[in-house]
Amino acid sequence: MRRNNTMTILMIRPIRFGYNSQTAGNNAFQRRPEQNAAAIQQQALHEFDAIVGKLRQHDIDVMVVQDSPEPHTPDSIFPNNWVSFHGDGSMVLYPMFAENRRLERKRAVISAIKSRFSVQQEIDLSTNEIDGRFLEGTGSFVLDRENRVAYACRSPRTDEALLRDVCRRLGYTPIVFDAADSGGTAIYHTNVMMCVADRYVVLNEGAISIADRKRVADTLTASGKTIVTISHEQMTSFAGNMLQVENNRGKHYLVMSSQAFGSLWPKQVNLLESFNPIIHSPLDTIERNGGGSARCMMAEVYLPLMVEHG
Repeated sequence: MRRNNTMTILMIRPIRFGYNSQTAGNNAFQRRPEQNAAAIQQQALHEFDAIVGKLRQHDIDVMVVQDSPEPHTPDSIFPNNWVSFHGDGSMVLYPMFAENRRLERKRAVISAIKSRFSVQQEIDLSTNEIDGRFLEGTGSFVLDRENRVAYACRSPRTDEALLRDVCRRLGYTPIVFDAADSGGTAIYHTNVMMCVADRYVVLNEGAISIADRKRVADTLTASGKTIVTISHEQMTSFAGNMLQVENNRGKHYLVMSSQAFGSLWPKQVNLLESFNPIIHSPLDTIERNGGGSARCMMAEVYLPLMVEHG
């Protein structure tokens, strides 16, 4: 049973997952499909169920909500972009770049959360979509919840003014920087290059602009984090798209895809495992067609429980 001060993971089980042409323009991680839609959905469902099973085997509290066929939301498997949940009872809804991703804010998902957790404040930023201003949740920024710091790289999907507004409302200090991939393209989501854990951070330092690099590193080290540096190539294999999770007994794990794990050097694996065990699972179909990986599939729920279970 989940303790009231630990983490629940919200995951959306896909029903019509597939390549989303509306996001491909500024998501360099997506690849055009090589299979038909039915095959992609079937394989994505297999990958989804497998990683949920592994998380639950380690006593991690996973709340799975089945997606609905209509409206069609090909990226619904990535809920961390449109919603975030916080220990003070806040639920934040975010403005999404792609029009069909805005449809992911389904009442059934929110109702499922509210049936189990106490939402004491709703912050709805989604109306900013009308003005072409976007902030895609914990994809756009990476939270250090303990030290109340939000790290974010600027991109078409990350409006700096909106970031500063949500940080003010939630009590975080924003650390904003520029970052680009090896081809010079702005990185679309901070969480593909950076994972902040309790005692360490996995970071593609080389992606950060030279003007911003020292400031970001100094903030991380000042908060007591060991920096585990990854390369551009490892980032392309989703080695930055990881999430540290906590199980019902308070034990930490680092969750990633098998592609990400396979890209790591032995010394990186040894260092990460000195902090916590690693859980990895194959997500090749989801990564290739969706341009996101393990971290994107998990929305952390820190809301107070509706009823305290003894």
